[in-house]
Amino acid sequence: MKKSLIALTVLLTVTLAAQGQQPQRRSWRNFQTETPMVHDPVMAYEDSTYHLFATGHGLQHLTSRDRKMWTVSRQPLMTVIPRWATDSVPGFTNHVWAPDVIRWHNRWWLAYSCSTFGKNTSAIGLLSTGSLRNAVWSDEGCIVASRAKRDNWNAIDPCFVIDDNDQPWMLWGSFWDGIQIARLDTTMHIAPGERPRTIARRYDPACKTMAPNPTSKYAGRNAIEAPFVFRHDGYYYLFVSWDYCCRGPKSNYRVAVGRSRHVAGPYLDRNGKDMLKGGGTIFLEGDKTNYEAAGHCAAYHIDGQDIFICHGYSTAHNGASILIQRPIRWTPDGWPELD
Repeated sequence: MKKSLIALTVLLTVTLAAQGQQPQRRSWRNFQTETPMVHDPVMAYEDSTYHLFATGHGLQHLTSRDRKMWTVSRQPLMTVIPRWATDSVPGFTNHVWAPDVIRWHNRWWLAYSCSTFGKNTSAIGLLSTGSLRNAVWSDEGCIVASRAKRDNWNAIDPCFVIDDNDQPWMLWGSFWDGIQIARLDTTMHIAPGERPRTIARRYDPACKTMAPNPTSKYAGRNAIEAPFVFRHDGYYYLFVSWDYCCRGPKSNYRVAVGRSRHVAGPYLDRNGKDMLKGGGTIFLEGDKTNYEAAGHCAAYHIDGQDIFICHGYSTAHNGASILIQRPIRWTPDGWPELD
């Protein structure tokens, strides 16, 4: 039976790209598995149930009571793609990427990415609902959009964060000039007068030895994306993914981290280097035994424990993208490590 489940989940593997993703056809059958194959996972917890959302046709949705056995939803989260999304992003249809979800002011807010491979004409959309149980999601329109030749950033990979003053912010970004941040208003859209600003890059702009980009000539070599901010003990910890995902066993994706006392930065690594100038302390990378590479992460405090999740390219499954879950421990000087 276990082998049958693994075989079935292999059929559900989605191959994505960070600046853009290339879809595969998916057969949505309701089933359970201990080895969920997901890409860009984020998690929510409500009424003793864990909800996992991930990239897929209309977004993938899984649920669990124990974070061990997962039920893959029969249907995608978004059965209808808003017309504004397909109109805004030429070539985008229904393969929705890299969501984030947060509970704020008694409502769940879910952001998602609309784009095409290697291009930065993209948009981040917004859904909301009062409860995740039998949720009816409302279309809240577009949070932010980018345009090729107009913007030197890419509107994908959103991450919500609420600061110490109950002020919502959003980070996003993939390649181009790196990770962006902007303050949101009470509707979870970009606040009036707010302009995106860069807070993290893969390389210092003065660097002359950037590794070439093997996936897209348009995105350039600033191989950083998928921001996620986790608050702990007076600091904001910024996790980012470096280098290249979505290439199966050829992937070299990895996670780096820095921290700041302020949500908008500056974020410094353990050596004091600013992430805006290419700083970042390696937090997780492939061990070449279980995973060739790992990245696009999230972190949560649930049931008294700090939990780190991401996807990893499994060596046992020929580079397929598998859910990774690990507890976080904290060093005496306040840096996260994995158990």
